[in-house]
Amino acid sequence: MDTSRIVLMTDHSSTEGARATLASAVEMLTGRPPVHVDARHFMVGGSGRAVAVDGVLRLEVPADDLVVTPSVLLVYEIQPPDRWSFAPVQRRLRALGAVSLGLDADAWRTATEKDRTVEQFLLDDIPHMETVALSDPRPESADETFERLGGDVWARPSVGTGGNDVFHVTTRGQLHDVARGYAAAGLDWLMARDANNVNAAGLRHQFRVVVLDGRVVRVCEHVQSDPDAPCNEGQGAVSTVVPIDELPDDVHQLAVRATKSLGLTFGGVDLAVENGGVVFEVNVHPVFGAVDGPDSAAVPYVRAHLAML
Repeated sequence: MDTSRIVLMTDHSSTEGARATLASAVEMLTGRPPVHVDARHFMVGGSGRAVAVDGVLRLEVPADDLVVTPSVLLVYEIQPPDRWSFAPVQRRLRALGAVSLGLDADAWRTATEKDRTVEQFLLDDIPHMETVALSDPRPESADETFERLGGDVWARPSVGTGGNDVFHVTTRGQLHDVARGYAAAGLDWLMARDANNVNAAGLRHQFRVVVLDGRVVRVCEHVQSDPDAPCNEGQGAVSTVVPIDELPDDVHQLAVRATKSLGLTFGGVDLAVENGGVVFEVNVHPVFGAVDGPDSAAVPYVRAHLAML
């Protein structure tokens, strides 16, 4: 199969659903479906190749008997633990002039490794909760950090997915259990002061603000009834799309600044408006919902790629 069209490169083992949503957006805007390429073939050790033929980028996947010459390349749904393995082909594709927003491996790393995120936020004065990076610490070191951060903290691995292995810690017993778990898994981790992002009903509350090229394209409000669970959909929070103009302008600007700080053109910013506004993280690949016209981030994301032609 040899064709020249929009190529959608994603990890086909992912179950998030972004691949189907992006494919629908491509067909909506162009009248043609994209060519699907499994990104796993292009990770370290894979058989996929990115080559230049007569100055034109070509992707070759022998395992799938696929040869494709992309006019536009959409890269998405690469899981955080695998992004290091995808970075070499990102750099290769960038050097070959691929038309894509997903080729800045350094920005991906800064956003994916949360200790690097915190360091960059400090440099750029992005408001966030005080956070300490820990790497298999002595128990007394974890205790000292826990007390310094007020004895009410959130622990998370430096690289994680969907809120897995994120814990609300309020006692030393919980802290020691969490520290032992991370140590057993060989994970570096972080401890952050609780943001007290609680609404009038006493529920955890934050926003996911999707930013594309310096403007907000989608806003979701997340409400979590479990006070000890992360405030995201993957951990049971209720998510509601809200009109973009309902978010105060200063919060818009905070989301844009946070995305720019990490070097991303596109990202999903998790933030709380309580206590003056703080950013928790910026997601490289925020999960898309169904394609829903102007409220969807998928359509403007695809349109931005088409505008690069």
